[in-house]
Amino acid sequence: MPTLLWVCLGGAVGSGARHLLCNWLARTPPQAFPVGTLLVNCTGSFLLAFLMAVSMGTAAVPPPLRVALGAGVLGGFTTYSTFSYETFVSLQDGDYGTAVGNIAATVAGCLAATALGWFAGRWLATS
Repeated sequence: MPTLLWVCLGGAVGSGARHLLCNWLARTPPQAFPVGTLLVNCTGSFLLAFLMAVSMGTAAVPPPLRVALGAGVLGGFTTYSTFSYETFVSLQDGDYGTAVGNIAATVAGCLAATALGWFAGRWLATS
C-alpha cells in the first residue's frame, strides 16, 4: 500500500482519537481553559519524539510505519490550529490571562513532553 494511503488512514485514526478524548474531557465540569487541546498537543509531542527516538535509533520501526504513525496518526491527533483558534477567541473575549496561560502552557508543556519522549525513546532504543 502506498505511504500516502497509510498517512491518510493514520490521520483518520488520530483525528478520531483527538475527537473522542476532547469530547470525554468536555464531560467534566466546564472549564474556560482549553485543557483537552493542551493535553492532546502535549501527548502528541511526547509520542512523536518517542517514536522518532526509537525509530531513528533502531530498526524496530521501519520508515513507512514511522511516516504513517508520525505524519498520519500523530499529525491527525495534534491540533495546532485549534490551539491558535482557542487562543484567538480568548484574546477577542478580553480573557488575556487564559490566552497567555494557554500559550505558555502549550509551548512549555509540549517542549517538556518532547524532551521526555525523546529521552524515553533513546533509553528504550539503547536498552
